[in-house]
Amino acid sequence: MRVRTTIDGTAMELEVPEGTSLLELLRDHAGITTPKDGCSPQGQCGCCVVLVDDRPKVSCATPATGAEGRRILTVMGIDEAERRIYAEAFARAAGLQCGYCTPGIVMRMKSVLDESADPSEEEIRKRLDVHLCRCTGYARIVEAFRSAAAARRGVPLPEPDSSGRVGTELDRVDGEALALGLRPFVADMTVPGMLHGALALSPHARARVIGIDTSRARALPGVRCVATARDVPGQRYYGLLYDDWAGFVAQGEETHYVGDVLAAVAADDARTARAAAALVDVELEVLPPLTDPKRALEADAPRVGPHGNLLSLSRIVRGDAEEALSRSAHVVDEVFHTQRIEHLYLEPEAALAVPGAHAGHPARMTLYTQGQGVFDDRRQVARFLGWGEEDLHVVLVPNGGAFGGKEDMSVQAQTALLSHLTARPVRLVLSREESMRMHPKRHPIEMHYRVGCDSEGKLTAVWARMIGDGGAYASVSSKVLERAAGHASGAYAVPNVDVEATAVYTNNPPCGAMRGFGANQAQFAMESAVDMLAERCGLDAWEMRWRNALKVGDTIATGQVLEKSVGLRQTLLAVKDQYYAHRDRAGLACGIKNSGIGNGVPEWGKCRLVVEQDATVTLYNGYTEMGQGLLTVLIQCACEVTGLPARVFRARVETRYPMACGQTTGSRATLFGGKAAILAARKLKDDLDRGLTLADLGGKVYEGEFLCNDTTPLGADVPKVKTHTAFGFATQLVILDEKGRLAKVVAAHDVGRAINPALCAGQIEGAVHMGLGYALTEEMRCEEGMPVTFRLRDYGVLRARDMPPVEVILVEDHEPEGPFGAKGVGEIGLVPTAGAVACALYAFDKVRRTRLPMKDSPAARAILRK
Repeated sequence: MRVRTTIDGTAMELEVPEGTSLLELLRDHAGITTPKDGCSPQGQCGCCVVLVDDRPKVSCATPATGAEGRRILTVMGIDEAERRIYAEAFARAAGLQCGYCTPGIVMRMKSVLDESADPSEEEIRKRLDVHLCRCTGYARIVEAFRSAAAARRGVPLPEPDSSGRVGTELDRVDGEALALGLRPFVADMTVPGMLHGALALSPHARARVIGIDTSRARALPGVRCVATARDVPGQRYYGLLYDDWAGFVAQGEETHYVGDVLAAVAADDARTARAAAALVDVELEVLPPLTDPKRALEADAPRVGPHGNLLSLSRIVRGDAEEALSRSAHVVDEVFHTQRIEHLYLEPEAALAVPGAHAGHPARMTLYTQGQGVFDDRRQVARFLGWGEEDLHVVLVPNGGAFGGKEDMSVQAQTALLSHLTARPVRLVLSREESMRMHPKRHPIEMHYRVGCDSEGKLTAVWARMIGDGGAYASVSSKVLERAAGHASGAYAVPNVDVEATAVYTNNPPCGAMRGFGANQAQFAMESAVDMLAERCGLDAWEMRWRNALKVGDTIATGQVLEKSVGLRQTLLAVKDQYYAHRDRAGLACGIKNSGIGNGVPEWGKCRLVVEQDATVTLYNGYTEMGQGLLTVLIQCACEVTGLPARVFRARVETRYPMACGQTTGSRATLFGGKAAILAARKLKDDLDRGLTLADLGGKVYEGEFLCNDTTPLGADVPKVKTHTAFGFATQLVILDEKGRLAKVVAAHDVGRAINPALCAGQIEGAVHMGLGYALTEEMRCEEGMPVTFRLRDYGVLRARDMPPVEVILVEDHEPEGPFGAKGVGEIGLVPTAGAVACALYAFDKVRRTRLPMKDSPAARAILRK
């Protein structure tokens, strides 16, 4: 069909297929990629908002025919001076992180400000309701709104920092381009001759594959390749820790979950590829799925894992917990349950593979990925293709959110295979439903806790048994349950500990890394138990925690003695007055979270500073930028050492240099990447101090590598236990209003040193937003291993109107093993949140809630009714 419309002031006549959406018209036919696809065709995330005759519309849910005879305005059509206001407002306010949602919000901003020169915060939040942001917690988006409104009235925006020194609020790298949608994500990238990929997934969680017939798919005009398991030239199974994840399930094998890939298609366009994938005929013998982790441990259960259904058992025994509990004045004995959670990052998974030498690199193929570890992607994809790692060049395209969910591979291997088989570039992008079916989730964990204290409220023992549903493949489940065990006693000094944490295979969606990584599940249970004991002792929540809070010299659950940077008590003091002012409807919780994987794993930070011929410096590192601001922080480390201004530096992540550091996980990228950046910068500074200029140094490469190899495995029999390099600590206070609704959150966090205070506080605000949803409304329910819904609004993620004010208090207790005293903050922000909410609700209505999410609570009902 033909659509005549005006886009950004230019009259166009476009031929599009029947059923095309306005978003597809803009992206696929007009070549405008600033509107992003986060949930097509649901219209529930707002990433694709454009103006149609000056009215905001979600373009993924608007038919292309709706553009007939109308004026369409995208970011690209906004006057340049006005566009600059919006970009700078977001950058100065630190109002964006991954940036995927921001171009749609910019269009909403323009619409609102065209109607009202000075809208109220309430009006802004109301108008933002269609927009979902998984990163920020919305407060800084509202701040950007207000700043842009003032700038349009003639009030200057704040001047940006240009020094880039540690402690300043340097604008996020590429922040202005991200705000306008100008820095491409993988799905925005095209190369000449590019084909489009699509997948055929298993419709059942457990089924035997009797046959796969691709003839109908191959016969569809425009299809160039249909691949199945038999086309894989190398190792078909891959994984982060264990090679148990099938890139394709073969004929004669069983599927393990509803995200298993049966076939992959490459075609001339995405619509044809998806149509062909639907034409792959699969004969299945449907089998009853194994979805209960306790049933999975029974001797006669069907086997899901390659060696049985018990994936791992982590055990910690210190002292005699049973004896201590028998002598305790008070003992809490309770079972807690946490739920499966969808990461719901707004950018669905995508990859682009280009065969042959490309972009100045001689490898056999270049793979553009959004993953959390380009070197792990290279290792797994190279094996899948039967190549050496040197044959594959992998480039990170900073992603639109990850939160741990992009550690495991998604479509990288299948995309590379299609490119290899066709000898043409292939880009494969998942739909929202496919994304939800494929990638790992947060673990649901059942936790039986027995916690004791003496008559004065001093904790005596923690006994805990945890069972985590790891789903169909190993991912990093063994490490998540290991981390849950290591954090079982929370942020408290407990002399006797007996903990077992079990990870189990089932036919549910795989579970893997997600912000908090087991610590938040364990500390929801522990904080609830501490609150119950406080009541039995006649102590208030603050005093109970103060008497037990960790300090230097205390021993944590794993047996490690804390020797430095334990700012927990400072965080408790920071919230004390507000707690006592609202104690009848306030909940308190403390948190601890490791910074660095630890547990005996050698960990690297690696950096290269490359002086370019134009007298700029490119900073390469091995960790991923995914909205957390890592590249900005690393540049600030280099600026602090060299004294060079921030404008000199650029940042890239790719496999050009040997800088394998593993996954960007465990709140370690700043900790170790920052140390490496400092080492490289010192070498550059030495040359600058000798009187050389950047022009003199063109082509020179400065190497910085930092190895941390002094941690000990969990349960190791060693003279000195050191399970982790560093720890973040926090106290959070949740205050309810007179109706039991969320009124305010106070988040006091020991961050070691805030290298960039605005980005640091923004990380905590975003984590609190995620933690509130985890506590109250978010849940991925599955039946027979299949998610029961794929609608974004059904997942309970908080919108702008749902978020209470969040007051962030940064406590800086210097971490001597971190860069300039810093330690990771990416995960600790939600570790205490669910516990604080549960304790606040108990203070309000005296109902003790032990299962997440707490949808029966007045706080949750107020959100879900909106």
